[in-house]
Amino acid sequence: MKQGKRPNRRQKDEIKAAGLNADNWLVERDIKGKTPELIIIHRVSGKTRNVRRWA
Repeated sequence: MKQGKRPNRRQKDEIKAAGLNADNWLVERDIKGKTPELIIIHRVSGKTRNVRRWA
């Protein structure tokens, strides 16, 4: 598992749009391509989650 980084403004907006609190999540990967996704890690529990990005 990669180390998470603090989300930037665009990533925070996408996390909030998914109904999550952006302060509790770190960004592991920001995948671009046909199906863009944001893979995030919870700061406390370490659980990962995929957030589908909107265009």
